[in-house]
This record gives sequence, C-alpha cells and structure tokens, in this order.
Amino acid sequence: MVDETKEEPLKVVALDKIAALITAAFGLVAALAWNAAIIAIFKEIFGEADSIVPLVIYAVLVTIAAVILTILVARALSNARKNM
Repeated sequence: MVDETKEEPLKVVALDKIAALITAAFGLVAALAWNAAIIAIFKEIFGEADSIVPLVIYAVLVTIAAVILTILVARALSNARKNM
C-alpha cells in the first residue's frame, strides 16, 4: 500500500515557490512595459491634453481585456482538468 499523504521535501516546495515568484515578477515587468507602450499610444491619439478621459478609456479597456482573458484562461484550465 502506497502512502499518498507524504509531503514534498522542503527543498522542492521552496523551489516551486521561488519559480512562481520569479514568473510573477517577469509578468509584472511585462505588464509595466505594455502599460508604458499603451499610454504612449494613447498620448499619440489623444494628444498631451490634461484630460482624464483618455485615462478612463484606457482603464476601462484594460479591465475588459483582463476580465475576458481571465475567463478564457479559467475555461481552458477547466477543460484541461476534465481531459486528464
């Protein structure tokens, strides 16, 4: 009989967490780079006006994209788990 309740060694757990943190850090750096690029595009389109409207439009579009992508990733993960 195999005991499936064994815990992973601390070294494996630590490496797993470090890998997750590094991945999240690179994701943050990529998000900040895209943020700067999209803001530059909006400045080209709307100019340098001190209007809050372009920033609100940007925030709304990014929020919509984030929600849609989160739903798509969750569905893909659910389908992958069903197929396993």
